[in-house]
Amino acid sequence: MHGKLAFRNVKRSAKDYLVYFLTMTFVTALMFAFDTVIFSEDLQGRVGAVNLMQMLIILATVFIVIIIAWLINYMVRFMLQKRSREFGTYLLLGMRKKTIAHLYMRENAVLGTGAFLCGIVLGILLQQILLSILYSMLKEQYHLQVFLDKRCIAMTASCYAGCYILALLRCSRKFRKMNIRELMYAGQQNEEIKESHEEWKKWLLPLSVLFLCAFGIWLFFGKQWNSGTIICYLVGLVLVVYLFFMGLSSWIVCYVRRKGRAVYRGENLFLLRQFSSKVKTMQFTMGTLTALFTIAFLGCTAAVMFNDYQNQILEDKFPFDVQVFSEKKDEDFAKELEIIGQEAEIREACPYHIFHNGENQVNVWMYTHLQAFGEMFRNADGTPALDEIRGSSGEGNWYGTYDTYMGLSVYNHLRGMLGYATVSLNEGEYLIHIKERIYRKTGDFSKELSIQGREGELRCAGYRTEAFSLDGHNGADYVIVVPDSETDEMEVFYSELAVDIEGEAPEDLGALLDGLAELSEEEMLDMAGHAEIQDGRTGSGTDTMVVYYSKYLVRDNLIPEVKYMLSSLIFPLFYIGLVFLCVALTVLSVQQLSDSAKYKFRYGVLQKIGMKKREITGVVGKQLVMYFLCPALFAAVISGIVALYISVQFVDATGVKTSAFLYFGVTCGLFFGIYAIYFTATYIGFVRNVEE
Repeated sequence: MHGKLAFRNVKRSAKDYLVYFLTMTFVTALMFAFDTVIFSEDLQGRVGAVNLMQMLIILATVFIVIIIAWLINYMVRFMLQKRSREFGTYLLLGMRKKTIAHLYMRENAVLGTGAFLCGIVLGILLQQILLSILYSMLKEQYHLQVFLDKRCIAMTASCYAGCYILALLRCSRKFRKMNIRELMYAGQQNEEIKESHEEWKKWLLPLSVLFLCAFGIWLFFGKQWNSGTIICYLVGLVLVVYLFFMGLSSWIVCYVRRKGRAVYRGENLFLLRQFSSKVKTMQFTMGTLTALFTIAFLGCTAAVMFNDYQNQILEDKFPFDVQVFSEKKDEDFAKELEIIGQEAEIREACPYHIFHNGENQVNVWMYTHLQAFGEMFRNADGTPALDEIRGSSGEGNWYGTYDTYMGLSVYNHLRGMLGYATVSLNEGEYLIHIKERIYRKTGDFSKELSIQGREGELRCAGYRTEAFSLDGHNGADYVIVVPDSETDEMEVFYSELAVDIEGEAPEDLGALLDGLAELSEEEMLDMAGHAEIQDGRTGSGTDTMVVYYSKYLVRDNLIPEVKYMLSSLIFPLFYIGLVFLCVALTVLSVQQLSDSAKYKFRYGVLQKIGMKKREITGVVGKQLVMYFLCPALFAAVISGIVALYISVQFVDATGVKTSAFLYFGVTCGLFFGIYAIYFTATYIGFVRNVEE
């Protein structure tokens, strides 16, 4: 009998908790699909960076499990509160508390099991989509196949069941402590609105707004950043998130008391009273939902930024099919060419040298003028801190010991391999090939340089900013191009090899070349005593997002690997953002749908005093918009300030050609697209419940 009663109660509650059921189904599907990456042995055998993605997905799952546990606990307690009168009636009829608790746990177990099974089915579909994306990044074809690993299902089920069991046990303990009176009146607790000290509480609203303005100003213009300041602002943000709603509800109450001009226009009085009472009884929940929305906004914004970076910049970071670096001044690259020739058809190979003239004035100028370094390499009077610069050179970061030079003929040869137009220089001229993002910051700085040639100072003939492997191979951030006659008087800094091959490089070409770097002890001793090794050290430039400084660069091997590595950040960020967003919207939706029976009486009164059915549905829409948008817009303001700051820094550091506003705009489009789905479902259900 109890089983039939539990099943009947689940069917009866399906209308109000359908959104909750669908959200749990979607979360289960996401969890199952991403757990596939953790346990996929095929992926582990294809790319080394899979371990990073596994760790980040596990970390994301930990955060998600915490939020899912909060959602399940919230919903179980919420449903208990809404059905407390029913359970009190069961007690009056003679049913034992233990029996009622088991009945309620059985109902939730049926609901949770149904969502889990549906989620696994949907998860298989999401699994195919996720694996297809990952294999396409690796430039491999993926054949659809269902991946039902026992460990994957066990991990998803354990996370899911653990959250449910903890929530049900906690709720069961609370239920057993309640008596019949508490159960009969538990559903009316949210209707008891206590208004006290509203006049001073309302000032929390403008104070919250002022704090956000101060936070934005400090974020964009503050220079004195330390751990104490950062902690203070973070604590302040958390307080503002929760105190804002206290101030908002009190401000509305005071506005209604003062009989503000807008109170008696149309249905404003009804809407304001409804909204203020709901916010007042859900202040903590509203603050928590705002925090979830904020994290969802920021997570998705960061994911969009990384995705844009890999689509725009990666192709430019590795412009040559194969490129090889050597410290030897007389390197002939015979071993490298032999391996490349065995594995692929060489269309063109160009061994060449990078030169130096013993000076580092361009490096010094970069150290003392680029925003990335700040005041790090300047003395108190603004002059270059040469000792600091010499100490930093060649540590594997930034710039090397000397400025880097290249002869014009080699430069044009390399430009031809990349499909660029050739350039010309007159005697006594030079040009600077520099990264575009650097040039956008520096502009023309040639007047502050004094590049000396054989017959005096050279004149600058301009700048070039095409992709040219300026991450430690053809210089770090820049290379100075001079006529060949000038390089005759310079020292060889190091040797390079650029190779253009037919078609795509084999998967293992990079690994075979890396094997050459594993020298025997005898070879290392020979190299250490070799007279033709460069006497300075090189740098890798100021890129901060992806810094790949290696002796051997194989374009077709590196781009998929780096894309996969970036996806290790993109996927978990989207994962967290989507789950947090759906959880927050579920709470908003279920709250309104469950209260629709109570609102039915209030809207019935409006109908009796002459409001038409169409007008009532319009009021319902306005009420839901106010309720749904309040935490979402507040979260958009907070996350928008942070996201805009991060986006500006990201564009500045990476050189992407995207507006800093676009990243947050794309996130808002995704956010409010999902928001519209939940809002529409809630609106339809609410109107249906009111009209019944």
